[in-house]
Amino acid sequence: MPPEWVPSPTLNAEGLFADYGGPPVVKNLSADIPTGEITAIVGANASGKSTLLRALARLLRPSEGAVYLDGADICSLPTRSVASRLGLLPQSPRVPDGVVVEDLVRRGRYPHQRLFSQWSKTDDQAVERALNLTGLVELRSRPVDELSGGQRQRVWIAMALAQDAPMMLLDEPTTFLDIAHQVEMLDLLARLNETENRTVVMVLHDLNQACRYASHIIALADGRIEAAGPPAEVVTADLIERVFGLRVSVISCPVTGTPLCIPYRHNY
Repeated sequence: MPPEWVPSPTLNAEGLFADYGGPPVVKNLSADIPTGEITAIVGANASGKSTLLRALARLLRPSEGAVYLDGADICSLPTRSVASRLGLLPQSPRVPDGVVVEDLVRRGRYPHQRLFSQWSKTDDQAVERALNLTGLVELRSRPVDELSGGQRQRVWIAMALAQDAPMMLLDEPTTFLDIAHQVEMLDLLARLNETENRTVVMVLHDLNQACRYASHIIALADGRIEAAGPPAEVVTADLIERVFGLRVSVISCPVTGTPLCIPYRHNY
């Protein structure tokens, strides 16, 4: 059974600067994440996509500005409070040695544990549902470090699903997945958004997938927002050339009606 509906939190950044001890990667960025929608963060390599997501998820403390979760500075909130509202899939997470699939997925239930209220039937149901949604039931007893890259990625997504947070932040959720599993996973996230009102924020490299699945696009260039809004309004040939340095023709997808970018061949 799906979890009870929980209102999605509000999340926004104001005057955000973020770095790793050197020059800023994200520069004076302000953005509102639409609640109850799917937002895709796109941009060229080193444009600041993952850095922005890490700051939104409180994995990276801003050097200036702030991220606000339900109106409060996210860095001032207790870890469990943040984790109960934000489910996170970071980029290239480390797999603990020797852990099996089901045990890793169970770790997604951490925010729901209390000193006098430990593991419950609800926790079991959430884990079972996450394993089913990601097609991992038959792999539940396998060590994670014995799995393929695509299978591991599904395990991490299952852990984020088991968390049952009303907002999910996913850094390249389709990494290592073949095209069939990419579509399957993105369809799952779209279904969770539609049926459970989960807000989804994800970094995607595939611009056409971003246009197909997201209702809101944030396009980054050099750590700043180059454009933000509905794909049909902001994804243009001019934007793609500015953000990616690539000449494209943007047409309407014959299947979904969303923008479809067709690159021109390079002349060597």
